[in-house]
Amino acid sequence: MKIIGRKEEQTELIEVFNSKKAEFVVLYGRRRIGKTFLIEQFFRSKKCIFFHVTGIQDGLLKEQLAQFAKAIGETFYKGAKIEVANSWMQAFEELNNVITKAPQPTKFVIFIDELPWMATKRSRILQALDYYWNHYWSKNNKLKLVVCGSSASWIIKNIIYNKGGLHNRYTCNLLIKPFSLNETKEFLKYRNIKFNNKQVLQLYMVVGGVPHYLDKIKKNLSAAQNIDQLCFRENGFLFSEFDKLFKSLFDDAKIYIELIKIISKLREGVTRSYIEQHSKLSKKGGTLTDRLNDLEQAGFIKSFLPFKHQRQGVYYRIIDEYTYFYLKWIEPEKKIFLSNESENDYWVHSSNTAMYYAWMGYSFESVCYKHINLIQKSLKIPGGSKAGTWRFSPKKGSKDKGAQIDLLFERKDDSITICEIKCTDKPFLIDKKYYDILMNKVAVYQKISKTTKNIFVAFISVSGIKKSVYANNVTGVVTLDNLLS
Repeated sequence: MKIIGRKEEQTELIEVFNSKKAEFVVLYGRRRIGKTFLIEQFFRSKKCIFFHVTGIQDGLLKEQLAQFAKAIGETFYKGAKIEVANSWMQAFEELNNVITKAPQPTKFVIFIDELPWMATKRSRILQALDYYWNHYWSKNNKLKLVVCGSSASWIIKNIIYNKGGLHNRYTCNLLIKPFSLNETKEFLKYRNIKFNNKQVLQLYMVVGGVPHYLDKIKKNLSAAQNIDQLCFRENGFLFSEFDKLFKSLFDDAKIYIELIKIISKLREGVTRSYIEQHSKLSKKGGTLTDRLNDLEQAGFIKSFLPFKHQRQGVYYRIIDEYTYFYLKWIEPEKKIFLSNESENDYWVHSSNTAMYYAWMGYSFESVCYKHINLIQKSLKIPGGSKAGTWRFSPKKGSKDKGAQIDLLFERKDDSITICEIKCTDKPFLIDKKYYDILMNKVAVYQKISKTTKNIFVAFISVSGIKKSVYANNVTGVVTLDNLLS
């Protein structure tokens, strides 16, 4: 099957495969993102012996070892059953013996998939991996080791920042991210699904660029009909995916779900102090900080530090499309759907409500934050510019006005571009009232930041902006077509 996108990752893997030394590749990314597909499709097309073993979620040590033995039998002994090892040291010894006895020069790719699931309590798999990499495999210039996991925090802590024998041993580090809008459209087209750009966007704001979710889309249905079937049916794939997703990534999933629900409460994002006030987590020992870092590394949330206004501190918002959609739309209505009292076209009939437009606005902002490079290119903003957000909340009793800027670029040419983000079906109209709001944002920013730089105002709007006397003050417009280029 064709690998869609992943061009940078494939370039890295080509260098790994062609390298004349042993390579230790660390691969991670959220569940369903296509990590296994990428590695299998890439290396199985190469001239090498490809050994692939996958950890068992919630599996016991003996079950993990049995799976490993089965993989050795299938890869090297034509499917014959081999004796199951009693420990990971013994299991890796068996694998090492097979590699050592193989005809030379033979290239080996060892792919250990979902390593965090294999690392059961007292399994000592990391110690065994440490021993065999450092004593044998790192000396074999025909060997390429790939370790993979959906739990980004586990991989980062235990492999990338390992403090023991695996410290600084990896040679390549790949974070597999969701598809971009353009890659999503390409993926759908490859499956002979021909949605227009607005339908691609609507679908993206529900399922994100997660290949496994996109693979569930049916070509004989519209985007809205697909969303109805996937999300608002008891047997819909995304109806009950949320809990499974968090359980697969975190040992104490309930705590992370509690945090993500708190962060979803306010559209403008929540501060650290807001989370502390509403969370049952201890504020001591860095527990909350660690949990928030885990969620960010897994791609569920993003922390923002208001540009040139750090006094207001870091705030967090959800950037994973499916997670936000589930909390806003699916979970609140679950009991209705389970009791079969909902109408068949729930999503289609929800598309003209105030809640729908509020969700679209938030979700489109998150989409824009993932396509900063395209926005910068479309607005012809010089390279090296810094992108960020900005917000100002005056103290109680102050006569100052507050303001929030969706996105801004501090440029290298003594200028700043302030961007408004709008998700509307028709070109956005800048009338006198909205123009005054816009100019207030600029004035508050200039006053609080004390900037003397030239200010440009741009719009990122799905359908562009409508011609008007006030629109003449806009210096650049990015449309959905630009984001899909």
